[in-house]
Amino acid sequence: MESIGELLGFHHPDEMREFFRKKSKKMANKLMDLKDAVNLVNEGDYISIGGFGTVRIPTAFIHELMRAKKKNLQAACFTSNVDTDLLAAGKTFTKADVSYAIAFEALGIPKVLRKYFESGAIELTEWSNGVMGWRYKAAAMGLSYLPVRSMLGTDTQKYSAAKEVTCPFTGMKYLAVPALYPDVAVIHVHAADIYGNSYIKGVLVADVDIAKASKKVIITTEKIVPTEFFRNNPQNTIIPFYQVDAVVVTPYGSYPCNMPYEYFMDVDHLREFLKAAEDEKTFDEFLNKNIYSCKDFYEYLDNCGGIKRIEYLKDLENQIIVEGGLR
Repeated sequence: MESIGELLGFHHPDEMREFFRKKSKKMANKLMDLKDAVNLVNEGDYISIGGFGTVRIPTAFIHELMRAKKKNLQAACFTSNVDTDLLAAGKTFTKADVSYAIAFEALGIPKVLRKYFESGAIELTEWSNGVMGWRYKAAAMGLSYLPVRSMLGTDTQKYSAAKEVTCPFTGMKYLAVPALYPDVAVIHVHAADIYGNSYIKGVLVADVDIAKASKKVIITTEKIVPTEFFRNNPQNTIIPFYQVDAVVVTPYGSYPCNMPYEYFMDVDHLREFLKAAEDEKTFDEFLNKNIYSCKDFYEYLDNCGGIKRIEYLKDLENQIIVEGGLR
């Protein structure tokens, strides 16, 4: 089967090896504010967002990106919903690799954004979630592709940019899925030091490979910790400093999504988002109230109930942890 999707985010691995070789490994203070971090994103960049679904999303960064009116990006819609939906709401990207997007899972579908995707306004190349993860893995390994059996013979293969190959050892048919090297990755973490060493508690998804594969890595973090947190316990280093270009302190920066072991997602607010997204006018009003009219992310949090609401979500997450026997 011949695939007809456009190949996005691909570079020759030797070109990227040279890029990473020259990238500074200096332990420099990388703290900056959200506006400066957003300025690291240039028109036409391919952007990847860490976390997954409604879990550990860098919401504060995405809001600032929308307020900055960044346009003509390319995006990875991978294990995503709230992050991709917000990026789409801001019309920030015109091309995307898509495996899962435009649904809040059990909560429902934002109809305005579903319509926007179906309109053809965004050029889409299709993949499965697993294959998107393997594309990052190929890049992290310095390879041009990985052979997989997933997607073979499906319409997803047809609308992807993968190529069929023959195994030299068995004669079996595989699908060669191309490496994915984002220009910018944005990953929200539980803790980081000023140099970019980062700690994630819980499920990592593909974030380790995304950080290895990306030209620039922006870390947003719930808190800053001393470097000794990593030096004394090397296993805490999920993403090392030399892969990181910026560190932004954003307490509660994943709200209204779930930050595992910190605060639960705000289901009521996500339902408000979905209700507003049934109609273009009400959705525009929702975005204006909660993003464009807010001077920063913390004004948005105040609009949503402020620290009282956050404390409720923290208590809710703690109840889930205790009842689930995770402590």
